[in-house]
Amino acid sequence: MNQPLTGKEVRQLCREGKLTAPTPGLASGYTQANLVILPASVAFDFLLFCQRNPKPCPLLDVTEVGDPEARYVAPNSDLRCDLPRYRVWRHGEMVEEVTDIKHLWRDDFVGFLIGCSFSFEAAMLSANIPVRHIQEAKNVPMYKTNIACTRAGIFSGNLVVSMRPLSPADAIKSVQITSRFPLSHGAPIYWGDAAKIGINDIDKPDFGDAVTIYDGEAPVFWACGVTPQVALLQAKPEIAITHAPGHMFITDMKE
Repeated sequence: MNQPLTGKEVRQLCREGKLTAPTPGLASGYTQANLVILPASVAFDFLLFCQRNPKPCPLLDVTEVGDPEARYVAPNSDLRCDLPRYRVWRHGEMVEEVTDIKHLWRDDFVGFLIGCSFSFEAAMLSANIPVRHIQEAKNVPMYKTNIACTRAGIFSGNLVVSMRPLSPADAIKSVQITSRFPLSHGAPIYWGDAAKIGINDIDKPDFGDAVTIYDGEAPVFWACGVTPQVALLQAKPEIAITHAPGHMFITDMKE
């Protein structure tokens, strides 16, 4: 039986251009992270945004200015090429999606790594709680909501959530399990009628893929690290680089 990949091994596959797919289910037991890279001139505002909105933006690491290594969570890593896919933003517009950002790197860049809900899915699976997007080999569905984040400097916007459909009994178990993962968004923020948090069509996620919701199941929503990408649309910094939704940085941190 093949051993699961380590975080370092997944990063190496990305670095070699051999992995460009979403990362749910990869490197089970290792903490996955969202990425935001910004010029130093707006980095403090973003740090405040994360501090004031810890549920969607639990900070795992912040790099030194100009240094692409996430020294605390992944020594010898390279944020320029250790993710499967990146998005490049200019003045709030997503201009391209790439698999390597070495040609874009600047000496004034600061990298932020933010916890990801993929990290608690192994614990859910171990408790026999189904994770539908893994079962269906899809990216997790993510939705914009009507829940406002707390503004910090130039950054503001509404919360983005990820969704996993569960039975009522499994939803209760998922609260107990995921509350033990505060650096991966923790417990769900809501379950039930999606319209009450501004989601008009559960079958049309804003990011990721739609998944099957069976009779007797309810959509369960967790705060999501794609929230900063919505804040980038509002702030319109001259340049920003993020992970492509679902294509995470995998750290060396064990869950």
